[in-house]
Amino acid sequence: MVSQYKSLWDSHFGGLLLACVIAAAAMFLSEHYGAPAMLFALLIGMAFHFLSDDPTFAPGFNFSAKTLLRFGVGLLGLRLSIGDVESIVLGAVAAVVGFVMATFAFGAFLSLLFGRRLAFGLLAGGSVAICGASAALAIASVLPPRSDREQDTLFVVIGVTALSTIAMIAYPVVFRALGMSDLESGFLIGATIHDVAQVVGAGYSVSEEAGVIATFVKTVRVALSPVVIIVVMASFRGAQSQRVTIP
Repeated sequence: MVSQYKSLWDSHFGGLLLACVIAAAAMFLSEHYGAPAMLFALLIGMAFHFLSDDPTFAPGFNFSAKTLLRFGVGLLGLRLSIGDVESIVLGAVAAVVGFVMATFAFGAFLSLLFGRRLAFGLLAGGSVAICGASAALAIASVLPPRSDREQDTLFVVIGVTALSTIAMIAYPVVFRALGMSDLESGFLIGATIHDVAQVVGAGYSVSEEAGVIATFVKTVRVALSPVVIIVVMASFRGAQSQRVTIP
């Protein structure tokens, strides 16, 4: 057992150490130049992206990008004060719910408008409305099986990931140029960017307050994922039952 843990540690050590060094460098630069630490972390991380395929660093990078990042996003919730929640107000939360449902429905409408199947529209609309690739995979798992389902899912995942990456870089610059407040920027970032990690990156590249608000708004969207899954399952209930009864 000890040797197993040692082997696991040895395989992850290089990537974890480099991730810690990047984080420390980002904090140092942030304190000395007054820019958000998240922005420096993103820029330095992009510079070291070529090491992501190196077997010495890849396991630690993957662990940091998935497990540690999700844990960190969860800890961000502890930084939410009553004032932060009150600043968003109930009406804004209701607006996020409305945006999610409208995006989901609009995806279905566009798929029918352009001659695609309803399933593809629900897949794309749900992915954009909730959390990108994760939502796409979850929705695809409850759709009726088809020979081209994997191809459609891959197309949606690539599309939302690319658009979300562009938004993560562009939105903070655009919102600052438009003179938006931290509250407005954080709300729009949390309500529009697909991936949770990219919401955190974009929000904290504006300011700490914008990052907290963006994270909270994004968690509201993610909390609606079971509702979207239930709607998809109900939409294809007949097809699902037929699949079960086929020998």
